[in-house]
Parts: sequence; C-alpha cells; structure tokens
Amino acid sequence: MPSLTSKTTATASSTRPLRIGFIALNDAAPIIVAQEQGFFRQQGLRVELSREVGWATIRDKLVYRELDATHALGSMVISTTLGLNCLPCECLTAFVLNTNGNCITLSEDLWKRGVRDAKTMRDEIIRSRHERTYVFGVVYAHSSHRIHLCDWLRSAGVDPERDVRVVVVPPPQLFRNLAAGTIDGYCVGDPWNSLAVREQAGWCVATSTELAPGHPEKVVMVSTDFAEQRHDEHMAMIKALTQAARLCDDPAFRPELSRLLARREYLNVPARVILSSLIGPFDYGHGRTGPTDDFISFHRDGANDPTPAKAAWLINGFNRHRFLPDGKIVPSGLGARVFRSDLFQQANQSTSSKNDTSLVHA
Repeated sequence: MPSLTSKTTATASSTRPLRIGFIALNDAAPIIVAQEQGFFRQQGLRVELSREVGWATIRDKLVYRELDATHALGSMVISTTLGLNCLPCECLTAFVLNTNGNCITLSEDLWKRGVRDAKTMRDEIIRSRHERTYVFGVVYAHSSHRIHLCDWLRSAGVDPERDVRVVVVPPPQLFRNLAAGTIDGYCVGDPWNSLAVREQAGWCVATSTELAPGHPEKVVMVSTDFAEQRHDEHMAMIKALTQAARLCDDPAFRPELSRLLARREYLNVPARVILSSLIGPFDYGHGRTGPTDDFISFHRDGANDPTPAKAAWLINGFNRHRFLPDGKIVPSGLGARVFRSDLFQQANQSTSSKNDTSLVHA
C-alpha cells in the first residue's frame, strides 16, 4: 500500500473542505478509498464525502454548487451540459472511475415463465401482450444502463419504446421495487444485482461486459467553472483518485475493499454481497456462476483516461436510441469538450494509457 507520508502538492483555495458526492454503488470505490486511505490528504486536500439518493439529486447539487465534484454516470456529463431534463450546466470529466460493472437482472417470476435470454423475453412479451406490459427500471433517463437494456431488447426484436415500459428508479431502490413486484427487471451496477440474487428476488441474465466490453461507466464530474477556477485542487483530486483506483484493482486489496464499502456510511450492505462481483465467482443465480476478471475495471487497461473512444460510445448510444428530443443528435465535437483526456494526462504527467481496443462501438 502506498505510503501516507508523501509531500502534499496542493493547497485548498478556501477553508471549507472539497465536497464530493457519491451514490451507494461498488463503483464509488476509488472516491471512498481515496478518502479512507489518505490519498486526498497526501495531495493537500480536505475532502467531505456526501452520500446521495439518486443521480438527479447529485446532478442538481453540482449544478447549484452544493457539491464541488460528483460520482456520476459518464452520460451525465453529456446530458447535463446539454440541459436534458435539467438546467444546462457546462460540465466535464477528467477521470473515469471504472469501465464495465453493470448487469441486467430479471425477476424470479420471469424465470418461472421460461425467460432465459433476450429471445425468450421477446416470446414472453408476445405471449402476454394482451394481459400486461412488462416494466424495466434504469437509473437515469440518459444512461449507459438504458443503452445496455435497449440494446439487449432490440437484439431480439423488442422495441423498448413500444413493447415494454422503461422507468427511472434510483439505484438503491431498484432491488426493493423488484422484490415488491412493481418492476420486472432492471439494469444497474452492483451490489444491487448480487443482492437480488442472494435474496432470491431476481437473477442476472447478462453483464455489461458481455454486452459492451470496455464501456465507460462512472466518472468524476465537475463544472467547467470549477475546473478552471480551482485548477490546482482539480489536478490534486485526479492524482489522488488515480492512486486509489490502482489500489482498488489490486486483488489482494479486494477483501478489505469489500469490508470498507459495506460500512453503514457507504453502501450499507453485507460485505459478502459486494465480494461476489469484486472477487468472485460472480453468482448469476439459478446455479450459474462466472469469473470476475473483467466484470469491473477500476484502473487497468487505461480505464481512468477519458478518451475520445469512451465519449464516442456514449454519444453513439444517445443517437442510436434517440435520447435527444425531436430527432436531434448530440452536437459534433461535444465528446472532446466534456471528456478531457488532456486534463487527466496533465494531472498524472504521463503518456496516454492503452487504447480502448476492447471498446464496442455502435
């Protein structure tokens, strides 16, 4: 583990701490580890973490300056800058927290009805179309989760805009809604898939690694004003997060990481649930297990670099599934404006990480 006695490299611009928001998900790990292991302190930062209930809340708190930086969906940097369902705010990311890490989880009722994959899901939708409309949850209207779910449904000829209902539910509430029967499935990051399997409320039909290997997932989002006006603090934060992400990918640290994330102030779920996707074997439910080597990447294979390829994957999904109104598409050049690889490289004073050779493009 890195020493905690390194010389600090930044001085806070004010007496108050840097306020960083997060959602109760495994992929908040680099933020939590940077705080708990002293990496922020090494860089001369005083940081206050704030657990938030959902992505709309955390977005609005950044827009209205209640937070300085946030754990965010990569897609939120795009949607917030464009003002999709929110006040427009120029945002950017200079750090990707992880690649991969999502699952599509379906109800036990669908398993009993014979659903095993996208094709049998289509068959069940056709069979019961006069009886009910199936409802699926995603965490945000403009998200990688909605891209995964729509791609999975469309792969079998299901139109997600006409054949089913897709609703937005905050990540920690998805499991409760599945268990209560108010939704029939969802796409989310762990631990909310593993918890559904453990409690026998659902089962995982596909991971995002299987659907779109190497896709960008969560990022640290800041306003453009923050990045410009508090440049030194921003760079120090990126350095600390890089150290933390590297540690999160160390297999020897994963058991300790699961215990840390499990704490009441962070995810507040049993550590053994978190372990399923961090160490494995990953439990899909109904006797199927698999390795976790590529389930989530916090640092390896250039995960942290917000490259043009990562932005392009999200923008392709926005355009493919018509996330913008009135047939509009994401403006050309927006990806490079909001996914700032140059700032990541500047913070870490290194050459570009590996190319995203595993990234699936639309």
